[in-house]
Amino acid sequence: MLPGQRTVEEILQTYRAYVKGKLNYYFDKAKVTYPPREVVLIAFKQERKLGLWARDRNEFRFIRDYYILTASGVAGPKLRQGDRQVPEGIYRILELNPNSHYHLSIKINYPNEFDLLHAGQERRTNLGSDIFIHGKSASIGCLAMGDKTIEELFVLTALVGAENVKVVIAPHDPRIYPLKADPEELPEWTSELYSIISREIEALSPEVKSGKK
Repeated sequence: MLPGQRTVEEILQTYRAYVKGKLNYYFDKAKVTYPPREVVLIAFKQERKLGLWARDRNEFRFIRDYYILTASGVAGPKLRQGDRQVPEGIYRILELNPNSHYHLSIKINYPNEFDLLHAGQERRTNLGSDIFIHGKSASIGCLAMGDKTIEELFVLTALVGAENVKVVIAPHDPRIYPLKADPEELPEWTSELYSIISREIEALSPEVKSGKK
């Protein structure tokens, strides 16, 4: 590590108590132990919302929503470097970056297996990479959440363990109206992707499906 750089542990020392104070209310209301055993983050691009769900021993419960400050692009998956699209799909956390230019950041595993499979079939290369959930308010192809929000998400991910956090990114909330892919605008396989995303969200508890407490 270079001199002056921060570690994840140093970030925890700085923000852990603050984040606990911020999140305890929401976890207590949902009757979920903090920190939980598992977390799911669901981002809806159209609504500019990122929902936090968590569980300890039982079913996932809705904890709270965050507002996405910036998410470039339109509905549809990311296909290549430079298309300015936020990916769509089901992702895992690759790393926590305590030295981000965007305050703090969380890297997801785009391109995932699904992305790589269909890129290979279509002979697409240069799919892009380095997709993050991060602080600040500006972004191209990532989810900019603002500094206070990324502090909460970063600390929560560090406490839960990156391997226990799933990130689902959808064009909009399928609980409001179904995800449909325009065959004239999007690749043929987008319908399959949207079915996978919809099932992932529907697999959560009825309480989560309703979006209400």
